[in-house]
Amino acid sequence: MQLDYEQYKMVKEALHERANLLEIAPHLSAPLPIMLPVYKWWQLPYYWAGIKMYDLVAGIYCLKSSYVLGKTKALELFPMLKKDKLVGAIVYYDGQHNDARMNLAIALTAGRYGATIANYTEVIQLLKTNDPKTGKEKVCGARCRDVITGKEFDVKAKCVINATGPFTDSVRKMDSQETANICQPSAGVHIVIPGYYSPDNMGLLDPATSDGRVIFFLPWEKMTIAGTTDSPTSVTAHPIPGEDDINFILNEVRNYLSADVEVRRGDVLAAWSGIRPLVTNPNSKDTQSICRNHIVSISERGLVTIAGGKWTTYRSMAEETLDAAIEAHNLSAEQCKTVGLMLEGGKGWTPTTYIRLVQDYGLEVEVAQHLASTYGAKAYEVAKMAQVTGQRWPIVGKRLVSEFPYIESEVLYAIKEYACTAIDVIARRTRLGFLNVQAADEALPRIVQIMGKELGWNHEKSTAELEAAKRFLYHEMGYRSRSEQLTKTTDINLNNQEVVRYKKRFQKFDKESKGFITTIDVQQVLDSINVNIDENALHEILNEVDLNKNGQVEIDEFLQLMSAVKKGQVADSRLAILMKTAEETLDKRGPVTVDRSGGGV
Repeated sequence: MQLDYEQYKMVKEALHERANLLEIAPHLSAPLPIMLPVYKWWQLPYYWAGIKMYDLVAGIYCLKSSYVLGKTKALELFPMLKKDKLVGAIVYYDGQHNDARMNLAIALTAGRYGATIANYTEVIQLLKTNDPKTGKEKVCGARCRDVITGKEFDVKAKCVINATGPFTDSVRKMDSQETANICQPSAGVHIVIPGYYSPDNMGLLDPATSDGRVIFFLPWEKMTIAGTTDSPTSVTAHPIPGEDDINFILNEVRNYLSADVEVRRGDVLAAWSGIRPLVTNPNSKDTQSICRNHIVSISERGLVTIAGGKWTTYRSMAEETLDAAIEAHNLSAEQCKTVGLMLEGGKGWTPTTYIRLVQDYGLEVEVAQHLASTYGAKAYEVAKMAQVTGQRWPIVGKRLVSEFPYIESEVLYAIKEYACTAIDVIARRTRLGFLNVQAADEALPRIVQIMGKELGWNHEKSTAELEAAKRFLYHEMGYRSRSEQLTKTTDINLNNQEVVRYKKRFQKFDKESKGFITTIDVQQVLDSINVNIDENALHEILNEVDLNKNGQVEIDEFLQLMSAVKKGQVADSRLAILMKTAEETLDKRGPVTVDRSGGGV
């Protein structure tokens, strides 16, 4: 009964904090309906009772009441759903937010109220002194290092709070090497797939997958995010998504989607691994028991540690932590004021803010909607920094990549928001790196160019930034796994007819029968059919398929690409689509007759 009551309190607190989050950051958070598909009759009342209890506990903080759908209505709202044996569905409401921007909004708001913010700062040692009253040693500050410059400096404090997530234990051991670990890190992998995998405004949750884990796929930034796995891991600042985890998520997605929706490995546009700091209570006799929520502990030397918890309850966790710190260190403070305190960009934002951005600045509607939902009322500042396009429409706002609404002025604004690296821009100020690693890779040269000009980077620094960001995308955001789908598939799984067809297509570009093609060959064919592609973009397109990186695409590499496309391991290959389109255009033209050529006798 005690455990049930603790669970009740935790859920009640989370629902209260969810309501507060929706109020203080309305531009970054919103309610989202989530569907639980039901394939067995007995599950319908079982799930319904649980969801209704959830609504009851929420009370006045209930976003919208949950409801039951029949099979027909469920398929109408989620047409990609598997029809076979579907009984119906239950829909409940939860909150969704932009976590990176929320994190930044909290920091910027704290700065507005007097906090000193130090970005890229690492704690390397806790400072200690003897308490004159007790004669005992106590923590009195921290030795820090600026990660970018390497400069070290001391920060003195009456109280030090350790709120470092997965790195909790490493800081606690700076206090005392004998301290037992309380953090049990767990890795969770997420993938992003195209938006057509889910409706625009309906998510899906499977509370019991094939191995008992919960999995979801939700609409996110006009894409679909799916996850998550849950497995023990070691603590690292650079977690890498594993291929097994990616395939596990894809397999679970396949289980719930219609058979006519082909779930392809090549559709994974980005993948990443996050580390969740599960904790055990250091004050508990059973040190192996996992804490359901979060814990606040105070060491003998006065180090205050907050560990565990989740995003939704960050504010109440902070309040509880500060209350403990105030009591333990006899600090003076006013009453907590963070309930209802608007975060950066929230005040002055309305659901129609984007319309004013379109009317006042001449932005594209999609870009204006993105700016309003990302920066809130601060979107006007980003719009003011936007460059004139020189076109009839849009008047301002040059995109970083054509298929996403991120514009160049956001890079400049990111610097105002303490962005120090190109990685900050693609991952922590915008979400481009999380939405499509290939698009982020294409945007990087321009991002580095803008940052370099603004921050005074020399050529060496700009090159280093570009290379670091590319490594980040390759290792931590799934680009490596994406590219390996082609490189590891050494067998060409094509029948004779397919080989002949693709060789014929290749020869339309390799007119001299060299056995390979270069950007010059492709450009000549494109010129002949009046297709213009930027030279840099053309290099990128060929580089995706150039496995041995010798600056050319050989016939075997092309056949390997088409084999991977056939298997679904590679999707939306630009070279494959480009060559197919060019071939079709050339074939439609047919041979040039004497009359049309204007020559002959």
